[in-house]
Amino acid sequence: MAGVEDTQPAQVEVSKASSVLAEGYDKKCIFCKIVNNEMGTELLHCDEEISCFPDIKPGAPHHYLVVPNKHVGNCKSLRKEHVPLVKRMVETGKQILQKNNVTDLSDVRFGFHWPPFCSVTHLHLHVLAPASQMGFMSRLVYRLNSYWFITADQLIDLLNSKEETN
Repeated sequence: MAGVEDTQPAQVEVSKASSVLAEGYDKKCIFCKIVNNEMGTELLHCDEEISCFPDIKPGAPHHYLVVPNKHVGNCKSLRKEHVPLVKRMVETGKQILQKNNVTDLSDVRFGFHWPPFCSVTHLHLHVLAPASQMGFMSRLVYRLNSYWFITADQLIDLLNSKEETN
């Protein structure tokens, strides 16, 4: 078992209401709207750089999306200099899981859908726990070593192998 006591997300005090309406905001992007409190979606975490909210179609008892507050394209558009952002997204996901009593971080899946297999082009990390409790369809959609899903570690390795851009 993955150390899950309750499947209801913990209420997290939002430290700062996000307002990146100018630069870094795509008015057609649903995640930009969520981060800017235009959709009424519960934010489990919000700081200057990153926000987190529950996935509307959870693939596991705990399924959260961690996104940058400023609009960043999908993971294919990232460069080596984005590695710290991806690492911070993973750390935020771990913090949210811990606040929701998920203690077995070995039974967690952190990853991104690889384009063109992403429904929203705003960069978003899927945080799923416990992975062992994912249903058949979720195991397929968030399948490791597939053409359509890449783990956070795989993405970081891929970005680190790229040349620095100026």
